[in-house]
Amino acid sequence: MPNIIKNIILSYNYLVLLYFLAICTIYLLLNILSFRNILRYNKKIHFIDLNRIFRLKNYKPISIIVPTYNEEMGIVESVKSLLQLEYPDFQVVVVNDGSQDNTLDKLFTNFGIRQVSFTPFYKLPSKPIGAIYISRDFPNLIVVDKENGGKADAINAGINIAKNPLIAVVDADSLLERDCLLKIARPFMEDDNVVAVGGTIRIANGCEIIQGHVAKVKLSHSWLVRFQVIEYLRAFLFGRNGLDALNSILIVSGAFSCFQRDALVKIGGYKVGSVGEDMEIIIRMHKVFRKENPKTKITFIPDPVCWTEVPATLKSLKSQRVRWQKGTIDGIRLHKDIFLNSKYGWLGLLGFPYYTLFEMLGPVVEISGYIVFIISFFLNLISPLFAVAFLTVAILYGVVLSILSVILEEISFKRYAKLGDLITLFAAAFIENFGYRQLVSWWRFLAIVEYVAGKRQWGDIEKKGFSHNN
Repeated sequence: MPNIIKNIILSYNYLVLLYFLAICTIYLLLNILSFRNILRYNKKIHFIDLNRIFRLKNYKPISIIVPTYNEEMGIVESVKSLLQLEYPDFQVVVVNDGSQDNTLDKLFTNFGIRQVSFTPFYKLPSKPIGAIYISRDFPNLIVVDKENGGKADAINAGINIAKNPLIAVVDADSLLERDCLLKIARPFMEDDNVVAVGGTIRIANGCEIIQGHVAKVKLSHSWLVRFQVIEYLRAFLFGRNGLDALNSILIVSGAFSCFQRDALVKIGGYKVGSVGEDMEIIIRMHKVFRKENPKTKITFIPDPVCWTEVPATLKSLKSQRVRWQKGTIDGIRLHKDIFLNSKYGWLGLLGFPYYTLFEMLGPVVEISGYIVFIISFFLNLISPLFAVAFLTVAILYGVVLSILSVILEEISFKRYAKLGDLITLFAAAFIENFGYRQLVSWWRFLAIVEYVAGKRQWGDIEKKGFSHNN
């Protein structure tokens, strides 16, 4: 093999090693910021009586928008959960986005909805609405039946119908804890600069669900689901928590988020046709509102908890991760002018570059790094010492970060009270780094290839419904 090729291969190995060291360092710093943030937040809310605050202050009514497509397996439990939430004044707007199953029939059967005439409040872009229904038994439940246009289109239709100053967007396969609205609305009451708030997403698979609520937190018997529990802990407890300390949140989960309605209307609602509508709208909010008000804040708070059903099969999980990766690429591509732009503060100098270099391009570096490393190893181009260093950084950092996430969960919120569940989580935090994480990186890599090739759509995700989760 010519020396120039050997030098290129060796140089690339060192470059990948430095990349892994960089991401490891950043994650550790985010962990430190998150740990500090959570301690401060827990100390702050320890003495807060939310119900008393909402009795004394001028709270803002909330409209909960539930975009729905083919959700017959879980829509009834989801709506029951939402109707039982603790909040002084809220409405639930279920938007049936042209479902091909029995979603609408389930709503008719279980909630006694009847058609009414209704004039939309706004004119955000959306497919035509066929009919609007209101429940006889629950006057704060509205059902919108419209032509299929995708999630962003359905949310826009819901915003057009919603009457309240705060808009919460909740996936139909999710369950909110009863005090969720009280918690997620508080930042809007405390700071007029807040335009959007995200909460924590946790996994409902395996939990005991009674009347639309998580009665008992349990781990699923599926290791595939357990690995996702670790991922969610890592993403929310230290990922978004750490970036929130720098006001550099680029995404609040599409499964559960809350916005100022006027802010959504002002920027024209969700971008119809976007692959990752939940990320794109947050970046656009930063761009639009920070120009007018540098104090604009999009924040994340860890204790409003939304429980969601996650994929239980490799096929569905692959479909989800491909979509997420394409959404990340789309959001960054559409707003690339933020990259290293000091006008946006830490968002432009750190948050956006972090997402670009490590979330968007990470799979390319990781997969190509593994391939080049294997080739180099079998061709004896690298020393045993370098091989150990490479594998240590590439694998061990993931183990450490996953275990730190479980520890952070245990010292902060302690949702998994059983010792057996905690031991299982530590085991999953270790095992996921030997095959599972690499498989997910491979799927994300394929998503990048598909996106570049012009394939922007994604497949369906199989839903079993809460009563069938394990």
